[in-house]
Amino acid sequence: MIWSLVKVIFFVSLAIALSFGLSYVLETPGGVRIAFGDQEISLAPIGFIFALLLLLATFWILLKLSGLLVAVLRFVMGDETALTRYWGRKRERRGFDALADGMVALAAGEGEKAMAQAAKAERLLKRPELTRLLSAQAAEQSGNGAQALKYYKEMLQDDRTRFVGVQGILKQKLAEGDTDTALKLAEKAFALRPAHHGNLDTLFLLQSEAADWSGARTTLSAKLKAKALPRDVAKRRDAVLSLADAMVAYEAGDQTAARDAALQANKMAPTLVPAAVLAARVLIEEGSKRPAAKILKAAWQSMPHPDLATAFAAIEPDEPHKARRKRFDQLVNLQPAHRETKMLLTELALREEDFPTARRAIGDLAEEMPTTRTLALMAAIERGSGSDEDVVRAILAKALSASRGDQWVCSVCGHAHAKWSPTCHNCSAFDTLEWKQPAESEAEPMDAVLALIVGATPIAAAEAGNTQDTVPIIIDAEVVDDDTV
Repeated sequence: MIWSLVKVIFFVSLAIALSFGLSYVLETPGGVRIAFGDQEISLAPIGFIFALLLLLATFWILLKLSGLLVAVLRFVMGDETALTRYWGRKRERRGFDALADGMVALAAGEGEKAMAQAAKAERLLKRPELTRLLSAQAAEQSGNGAQALKYYKEMLQDDRTRFVGVQGILKQKLAEGDTDTALKLAEKAFALRPAHHGNLDTLFLLQSEAADWSGARTTLSAKLKAKALPRDVAKRRDAVLSLADAMVAYEAGDQTAARDAALQANKMAPTLVPAAVLAARVLIEEGSKRPAAKILKAAWQSMPHPDLATAFAAIEPDEPHKARRKRFDQLVNLQPAHRETKMLLTELALREEDFPTARRAIGDLAEEMPTTRTLALMAAIERGSGSDEDVVRAILAKALSASRGDQWVCSVCGHAHAKWSPTCHNCSAFDTLEWKQPAESEAEPMDAVLALIVGATPIAAAEAGNTQDTVPIIIDAEVVDDDTV
């Protein structure tokens, strides 16, 4: 509305100015005298102005005629497209103007206007390789997915736009959740342009989501070759892929493949806890206890973890308590001040029913870090030390509402996982699980917490053949005897 008013004011002002100028020229006395040779021409001011305009028009016509003459001469000399180019120059200029206007409209979010300008540009230019992408993106912006898909499919027919067409269809399939088709399209795009960084990321994500570890390794090598990934990050991801292969082979009963892949993963990433645990487990089953202990100790020194303690206990599942305590000193001495070491010492003391030692081991950990596990250990100590039932029950009640403690948490979406996996179950991100305390909203449900409170210690679980991360058995504030475990 305001713009229309501005235009009206402008045109009215222009008309008034022209009228005033014309009246001024008509009222001006005298004239203009032009002399050349023996000829002399006298013109009134208004006549001179018209003569000047006529001269400019004549000059412009001569320029156009000279251009046409040049085009005719080129045509005669054998340039068959000279005349076509001459007559189509203005049409081409209008077409490029429409293309530019369409791109501006697309950037401004005006999808309908962009589609109209793209259609105009296509009509004038007759060059679909320039206009199809604009038309497809404008159709997408306008919510017309079917029309956009039509343009993307047309782009597949031209070698210059085939990759862009595949990418456009791939984007639509991802939006629809059709990951199977999207994976095939990403592989096609990879064949067309192996070094395209964006497509490499998409292909790797889809392959890892589909558990295609072999394909993901090929894509990882391509990313490294294309310098789309730092070498250290690529090495870490290669280790995760080897671990994923090892997990598949282990579940399938292929002990040799599982051992080779797990050892390779552990060699590339010694601090990757799940790789160390699986490598040690396979070695223990083969009777190679010393190499298994070496792997677990190296991982524990980097990051103490309950799964490492569980695997270390499984090396000698039937050893006496004192022998076990002495053997576990190998882990304890590596990280004596770590909270996981304190909880490990507490569990060992509880297994021996040495409650004073267990109390000294846990120290103030239950107060500084009141988690389900630390509080459950504290409740076991209080019950074994003969404390009043109300004290034990109060600790257990607090444990029910306490934090679960450290878990495998996705660094991208914050989702907590009960077990480690190569990809996040919530957002499908690859190698994003970190051992840390999740946000309150991402904590495990109360049923899982209750299961932890009535579960077994990692050491006892290893003896029973159960390697899940659990805490001391406490049922109705009573510590279950070793025979029950």
